[in-house]
Amino acid sequence: MAEIELPDGSVREAPDGATVGDIAQQIGPGLAKAALVGRLNGELVDLSTPVCGRARLEIITTKSDAGLEVLRHSCAHIMAEAICSIWPQARLVYGPAVRDGFYYDIDLDTAIRPEDFDRIEAKMREIIKADTPFQRIEMNREDALQKMARDVYKTDNIQRAEGDVISFYSHGDGFQDLCRGPHVPATGRIDPKALKIMSVAGAYWHGDASEKMLQRVYGTVWRNKKELDEYLHMLEEAKKRDHRLIGRQMDLFSFHEEGPGFAFLHPKGMVIWNAIIDFWRSVHRKYGYEECKTPIILNEALWHRSGHWDNYKENMYFTTVDNVNYAIKPMNCPGGLLIYKSNKHSYREFPIRMAELGLVHRYEPSGQMHGLVRVRQFTQDDAHIFCMPEQIQQEIVGVINLVMELYRAFGFGDYHIELSTKPDKHIGSDEIWEIATSALANALKEKGIDYQLNPGDGAFYGPKIDFHIADCLKRSWQLGTIQLDFSMPERFELTYTDKDNTEKTPVMIHRAILGSLERFMGILIEHYGGHMPLWLAPEQIRVLPISDKTSDYAVAVTARLKRANLRCSTDMSSEKIGAKIAKTHGDKVPYMVVVGPKEAETDTVSVRWAGQTENIAVSVDKFISIVTEKIDDKSADVAFK
Repeated sequence: MAEIELPDGSVREAPDGATVGDIAQQIGPGLAKAALVGRLNGELVDLSTPVCGRARLEIITTKSDAGLEVLRHSCAHIMAEAICSIWPQARLVYGPAVRDGFYYDIDLDTAIRPEDFDRIEAKMREIIKADTPFQRIEMNREDALQKMARDVYKTDNIQRAEGDVISFYSHGDGFQDLCRGPHVPATGRIDPKALKIMSVAGAYWHGDASEKMLQRVYGTVWRNKKELDEYLHMLEEAKKRDHRLIGRQMDLFSFHEEGPGFAFLHPKGMVIWNAIIDFWRSVHRKYGYEECKTPIILNEALWHRSGHWDNYKENMYFTTVDNVNYAIKPMNCPGGLLIYKSNKHSYREFPIRMAELGLVHRYEPSGQMHGLVRVRQFTQDDAHIFCMPEQIQQEIVGVINLVMELYRAFGFGDYHIELSTKPDKHIGSDEIWEIATSALANALKEKGIDYQLNPGDGAFYGPKIDFHIADCLKRSWQLGTIQLDFSMPERFELTYTDKDNTEKTPVMIHRAILGSLERFMGILIEHYGGHMPLWLAPEQIRVLPISDKTSDYAVAVTARLKRANLRCSTDMSSEKIGAKIAKTHGDKVPYMVVVGPKEAETDTVSVRWAGQTENIAVSVDKFISIVTEKIDDKSADVAFK
């Protein structure tokens, strides 16, 4: 008999060889009907997979992210069959599930165009309606290579595949594709009203520009039509909020072919940038950090010593000075290590918290760059904490508190946390990794924070905690990271004198809160749709005189506002007041101050804020007081009475 441990800790018995689907049926007909795949001893498997002996089993439905990913992967196969049905000469290359959907790379000389999408979708719905089962076929590598001998793409995929068993999946009228799986039980498990072909783009095989250009067809599928409609609505909203478009409208930044992937911040963009940094610095001082600065270029030997050469070289830029090879830094940590090493240290100094707004450069393929959120040069709000092992947990808790304070101020209260463990490519012993991972988990436990385990996704030098924030459209962005590192201090022979007068190696905590400041600025712009919180707005107030008769008073009010350190301007154009108000709204200025003869006589202003159609009269001094208080409080609410 098989003994199956379920997620709730209960144990069920079933005959050896009973399938995952059989056990789902045993648990309950409702679960069996909803089941897509199973997680057997930590691995996703088809419902047809037999279970023997002692095993851990979780039944996966579309309610989970894993189930939705399997649904999307299966839909990619259905799309591939549809495309091959319409264009029999099409050759399939690779088709994974991705965030919010799936794609398939196709080798086809005939261009697939947007006007073909309806045809593809119609064929996909036919395949779904047929409700044919996905069937797994396994063979050894040699037989698989022989089977695919005439297909250069599948042969390459087989050669790259891990393990001795190669699997194929078939469904429908003889359609078969090389695939690791698993898949939903049958095509009919996909809601035909919840899928859509989204776009088609070019993609080089293996991302190599010297290889043939393929056609990458993107699609999406959701649990039901309602979720699809919500997703499509979100995409429309995202287009309106695209930071690249808003950046041009507000004159915040630009990009130029003379420096692809390098952002040019304009004066108004620098206002936002400096407001972010000023607040960042004030919070870090509060938490006991000192600021440092390290060089952008350091010699090649340093990067060999740090491990970046072996683990990150393909993302780095290099140069030669005086016949010595140098690298432009992709990360700030080796410089922080050298600062620590420049002096002797005692346990009495710990923890040492050094923060750096470090300019780094990382190579990004041209096709992957995207405005401010994917650039080749960026400033990282880095910090490195040196401490003793017994201080790790309290320091991690301190960083978490700092993260929460910063995110709240910027309007991000919705976030989730992942704990990422040892990757295949790493430095340091298994014992050190276990100690480091436990320390991070214990800190999260002390804070009472739920987290998701992300196996194998740690940094090459240590495990990490990642913070994923959700913006106003519920899109997830990975921002902050806390990484625990026992290995690099050893590589650089860092020491401190302990209480017993012996030399010991400190622990190093790497952490960034906002991550790339350029990327964070792009996220902020999209989150607020350009209507920045008052304390971040490039222009906080615009004074609008009704006519030339009150121009002098408008200039005087503007001067008083500027003396109060408020960012403001005066619209002295000859436009009518309605046009001035409309332009100010369009320019996303939080406050407009209308002044006419009545306001000039009473030393008042008529205030209107973003999104409102009515004005409120207040004295100039009261207006300054209220606005200043809102700025100091980092308030996102500009309304007042």
